[in-house]
Amino acid sequence: MISIALIARQAVVFSLTFLGLLAVWGQGYAEEQETAIPDPCSGPSALLAILDRPTVSDSACAVPQGRFVLEMGFQRANVRGPGGGTADNYPQAEVRVGLPGRNEFVLLPQNYNRQRMGAASGSPAQEITGFSAVTLGLKHELGYTRHWLGAVEALFTLPSGGSAFGSQGLGMAFNGIAAFALSEQIGLSLQLGLSSQTNPELAGGGRFTSLVSNFVATWQPAELLQFYGEIYGQSSTGPGKGAGYNADGGIQYLITPCWEVDLEGGVRLIGDLGGFTHYFGAGMGFCF
Repeated sequence: MISIALIARQAVVFSLTFLGLLAVWGQGYAEEQETAIPDPCSGPSALLAILDRPTVSDSACAVPQGRFVLEMGFQRANVRGPGGGTADNYPQAEVRVGLPGRNEFVLLPQNYNRQRMGAASGSPAQEITGFSAVTLGLKHELGYTRHWLGAVEALFTLPSGGSAFGSQGLGMAFNGIAAFALSEQIGLSLQLGLSSQTNPELAGGGRFTSLVSNFVATWQPAELLQFYGEIYGQSSTGPGKGAGYNADGGIQYLITPCWEVDLEGGVRLIGDLGGFTHYFGAGMGFCF
């Protein structure tokens, strides 16, 4: 089990890093607040900047007031463990509603999961199905400069879902997101957070706390096209478990200014985050 001292050290590192990012953002904002700067979350390709999917990290952009965004997708993963197997989850729905004051409300409805485990050591193959928990959240966009964009968010996972994939108790996550534009085509984003979650009932329902860190790089060679790469992980992947990190990447394309489609792929790096060796997925996003 991760010691209290280790958690405290990690919390200090997280706090200092996030405070440093906010200080840089604040300095830039103070210098440029009198200058007319284009909103990085607007324009013909704004949906590419606003969407959370298909990255694990969330966007620093809040949905504009009076608008809402719908995201959905399908993912198939190869499961780790004796006998292997596959796991599907869909529709990966996310609904985000723009509120006054650069705020947004987010709803992640239940996701359907179907996991098929291969036979191991003479045991018959088995299938596990069920729904994940419901998550509600709020995001506040702090503002932007010519190169920086910042946001904070709070997410609450309700005690809901099935015994195999749901949440036994109330989960909470608090994240800070900082995005930096290296150029008009290349962007970087860092999300740091603190999360407290509970396992599903069949996994014991135990609670665990972890520090979350996600780093994303994007390249937009054309107005309608964007590529991304990401490394994401947690300091703990479950009660008594150590850190886990994965990597993913993909492509996004705007069919219209309010209709995006995407393809993604991810691989395990270390630990047991997600319980897979690799995965592939596809999805889309809409704005209204």
